[in-house]
Amino acid sequence: MQTTLKKAISFDGVGLHSGRNVRMTLRPAAANFGIWFRRTDVSGRNALIPAHWAQVEQGELCTRLVNADRVDVSTVEHVMAAVAGCGIHNLTIDVDGPELPILDGSSAPFVAAILETGLERFDSPVMALRILETVEVRNGPAWARLEPSDDFEIDFHIDFTDAAIGRQDKCLRIANGAFVRELADSRTFCRQADVDAMRARGLALGGTLENAVVVDGADVLSPGGLRHKDEAVRHKMLDALGDLALAGAPILGRYTGVRSGHAMTNALLRTLFARPGAARLVEADATLAARLPGAGAGPRDLVRLAA
Repeated sequence: MQTTLKKAISFDGVGLHSGRNVRMTLRPAAANFGIWFRRTDVSGRNALIPAHWAQVEQGELCTRLVNADRVDVSTVEHVMAAVAGCGIHNLTIDVDGPELPILDGSSAPFVAAILETGLERFDSPVMALRILETVEVRNGPAWARLEPSDDFEIDFHIDFTDAAIGRQDKCLRIANGAFVRELADSRTFCRQADVDAMRARGLALGGTLENAVVVDGADVLSPGGLRHKDEAVRHKMLDALGDLALAGAPILGRYTGVRSGHAMTNALLRTLFARPGAARLVEADATLAARLPGAGAGPRDLVRLAA
């Protein structure tokens, strides 16, 4: 059945790129409402922005949503991953600025608060998006693919020259609390040279060594080092889940990403929905629902997350 939060929860922090202080509040919503963002600092224009792939106007190094009145919200991927990974289907996300708070650079703070608050279940069934045909997009050596599968799986491959990252591969079935345990605490990452270049262009103004993993060659500059030896590829999988959550329904299919990123995942969704018959909405019975993102996630998974 569809879900929402039992009560509202708020987060205060800074935007990764803007450096602006921001408050974000996740609020319960009715069945069949979906996920919507609301800019509480905007007046005189429509402040509601649907969490939907067609609203994406790609920002640099993040996912940015824009409505018809040109009201936007950016860096939505970590919150969307938390919402999908915890199995929430209806929510209003209030934010008093143009960018969501980065917090520690992962989805962990959002996930912990969601699972501790708990979910309310409705009588309305979940509709899932079953992938029926393989779709793929490519850009040089980078590519992304969605193909049929009885489960929702993410298979990701990255290859960086920095020895602290190098080549990493991971495949995961995203159900039974797997997102909470395996991916949620993996932080965004970048190279020190990239940080310098971004700041020269007015980006990453809110970035610190505490809310991102910064590497320089073989060295990890962030205090405490890595949370996982393959934290980088885990975070790319987290981002992919957040971007795929903009499909409008949980996906039943296998996503493969090779050097993929936000823009490519959105291009993949646009390709999918431009092809009639490539996917179909299906009502999730108990067996199918157990295979969806968020299925089986609960407070018990926080123990490993906290560790």
